Amino acid sequence: MAVKERIQEDMKSAMRSGEKERLATIRLILAGIKQREVDERITLDDAQTCAVLEKMVKQRRESIVQFEAGGRADLVAKENAELAVIEAYLPTRLSDAEIDALIDAAIKSTGAASMKDMGKVVAQVKTAAAGRADMGAVSARVKSRLSA
Repeated sequence: MAVKERIQEDMKSAMRSGEKERLATIRLILAGIKQREVDERITLDDAQTCAVLEKMVKQRRESIVQFEAGGRADLVAKENAELAVIEAYLPTRLSDAEIDALIDAAIKSTGAASMKDMGKVVAQVKTAAAGRADMGAVSARVKSRLSA
């Protein structure tokens, strides 16, 4: 079953069971997917749907940091709840060891030796990790490896 179809089925089950917060988040997800489909005049596949979900996850994490700095525990809790629902539709995350293995393989295959080659390494890891790793953290790891 496609990710989008699974989200739609979960929306129906959330409606039936009366889970208002979960239902609101699922509707938010579907609105984001629909917005991208309308803007680009396409039907999103699973990879594109995951990209929309990753963007939503990134937004939630940034909001959580801002709300914590502002002392808004109520909004932090709301964002964390939304984050949990959104992340349930993403593929399982890679472990640190798996990410390190991908970085090592990318460095070896591209022949990267300095910071000038960072873009090549990150691009290769990005295609291999495809939605299963935080690319900001991956970039930082690649940078530390190449600068050492």
